[in-house]
Amino acid sequence: MKRHTYLTGAVIGLALACASAQADVKDPLPDSLSLGGITLYATVDVGYAYQSSGVPINSQIPGGLEYQAFTTTRNFSGSQSTVAESGLEQSKIGIRVSQPLVNDVSLVARAETGFNPLSGQLTDACASIANNAGKTVGNQTANADSSRCGQAFNAQLFGGVSSPVAGQLTVGRHNSLQLDALAQFDPQALSYAFSFLGYSGFNGGAGSTEGARWDNSIRYAFQSGPVHIAGMYSSGGQDTGILGKAYGVDAGVTFQGLSVEAVYENEKGAVNLRSSFDDLPNPLAPQPTVVDPFPTPGLAAYLSDDTSYNVMAKYTFDLGDASQKDKLTIYAGYSHMEKANSSYTAGSSEGNYLLNVGINVNNSAVYNMEWVGARYAMGSGLNLTGAFYHISQNSWTIGLGGTGTQGIGCSAAGLLCSGDFTEASFVVDYVFNKHYDIYGGVNYSEVTDGLANGFVGTTVGTSGSQNQTTVMFGLRVRI
Repeated sequence: MKRHTYLTGAVIGLALACASAQADVKDPLPDSLSLGGITLYATVDVGYAYQSSGVPINSQIPGGLEYQAFTTTRNFSGSQSTVAESGLEQSKIGIRVSQPLVNDVSLVARAETGFNPLSGQLTDACASIANNAGKTVGNQTANADSSRCGQAFNAQLFGGVSSPVAGQLTVGRHNSLQLDALAQFDPQALSYAFSFLGYSGFNGGAGSTEGARWDNSIRYAFQSGPVHIAGMYSSGGQDTGILGKAYGVDAGVTFQGLSVEAVYENEKGAVNLRSSFDDLPNPLAPQPTVVDPFPTPGLAAYLSDDTSYNVMAKYTFDLGDASQKDKLTIYAGYSHMEKANSSYTAGSSEGNYLLNVGINVNNSAVYNMEWVGARYAMGSGLNLTGAFYHISQNSWTIGLGGTGTQGIGCSAAGLLCSGDFTEASFVVDYVFNKHYDIYGGVNYSEVTDGLANGFVGTTVGTSGSQNQTTVMFGLRVRI
């Protein structure tokens, strides 16, 4: 992983040196650090958090903490009080490029990576799972699956051309169309600490969090007046979060204060890391060559073919007079996600972590999600945001050997039972200017029945619950 760190540092250092030479020395923090059509941007978000239930902070997992009760590890070991990171926004650094090429056509590119500001490490969720393998409840640190798995650029990396008449065409690693849409229609703006949509890439990945960002993809977007459309295709890869082909389409319209968006996504062979409790101790370490009773080394996973249908909307009211400029925005959204049996049985996850695929989806897992919320943005810089999120899961079965033919259902594996997740959050954010803001908020989340199975005190089957309350205060700096 060191070569990734060196590469990222070299690219960012070169851009920073060029941008700093352009910056006005009279303004120590200009609106952006740019040189011509090259712009360097960054976010650092740090703070302090208290959790009624949780596990110690991990310097690799995105956000550092398990901010929601929706987690495959069922890992809570008591209350937590700790310095924290990336509560409102993933800390990151990136470069945007927009250079005129010919006539109205411009060369465009973007390179962005997320890091944990308390440790300086690139976010690497897969490593957080691997490093907790074999540890019992009460001895683990925070760990979870993600599309950010230690890549040099674990967010986006793409390049292409753009024209106001013909649209924009780019090739590389992109956010999924659904993830980009959620960034606009989530009232908590994909916050790790206060939004399920931000904490987990589950929705953005059409039901598999590693599908929230697509490697080996081509994306086209076009806008004409109030209407915009986009399409994306990926050929997948054996060392990515989607082993097979994937495609998606997006359409939206904005009229006065109303915006409406619809997104469809289809992914073949999406990677789902199961849990650190399912992994062998040190699953990435060399294994003995003699025959032993343990399965093939690798991160425990199952693969699925995912389909999602999504619709979301928001409406903004302008309040007060011209001097006050208050805005009230109402948000709502619905997603339907299905995970079906996949023909893929082997491969690697994001970041090229070897997988141990021993099970697969047998009959479809179905998830329905709804969310609503509101944000009141005052001209004074004070923002008040409240949101509610809900997910329901049906009962489904898995099969052994990646075939999906031998069914294991609810009675044998409680996580496969029907269940629900609910979350409510409220955040107060004071924006001093475009570079600095401070915030405080509270988040309450609960899983019940099948989605709670595995937490201490729950039973295999259809009973039990686990809840978590997180309170966090923080400071965010952006350039």
